Amino acid sequence: MKLLVGTRSPGKTREIRELFAGLPFELSFPGERLLKPLPEEADLERSMSYVENAVAKARYFATRGGLPAVADDSGIEVDALGGAPGPRSARWSATGGDAENNSLLLAQLKGVPEEKRTARYRCVVGFVATASSVPEIVEATCDGFILTAPRGAGGFGYDPLFYSPELKMTFAEAPPAAKHRVSHRGRAFRALIEVLLRRMSNDQ
Repeated sequence: MKLLVGTRSPGKTREIRELFAGLPFELSFPGERLLKPLPEEADLERSMSYVENAVAKARYFATRGGLPAVADDSGIEVDALGGAPGPRSARWSATGGDAENNSLLLAQLKGVPEEKRTARYRCVVGFVATASSVPEIVEATCDGFILTAPRGAGGFGYDPLFYSPELKMTFAEAPPAAKHRVSHRGRAFRALIEVLLRRMSNDQ
């Protein structure tokens, strides 16, 4: 099955390639299909709904690429901040850069004790066979808490601050395979892969 993955994030691109490795899917990404960024792409993630954002991106790239498309919307939800930044995670600070987003999160949590720094990563993935078809949607979360200082040089986004009790380290410290095993994106895409493999089996 050919799939166009609707992301331009280098971090997501790397992780999604790894999650699909060895499976019967031919992945491509917007840049590989010479789909240049257009101004309207900036409006695809304006909703406060992960589902709406993921489906909007999948439909948009299915339209532009003429292929079945998949896209995700992810975020970190911090309980002490009422679930913020949530769907605004990637654009939370003024610049939207990883370092700035992490600095803002630490500033917002200054003085909050460890037991109240609980958080979760959430990932919603949408798949559309065509731009007008009914979407398949899967969702997954991963629980942890926010450290008071970053640890690790891997990952991206809030990974240096997100401590996973399952791994006993931050996502930025975890080897890729270990992160994929427990992460929100790993769990969500494995669920999507099961859906897509069933579709392929039913079409045969």
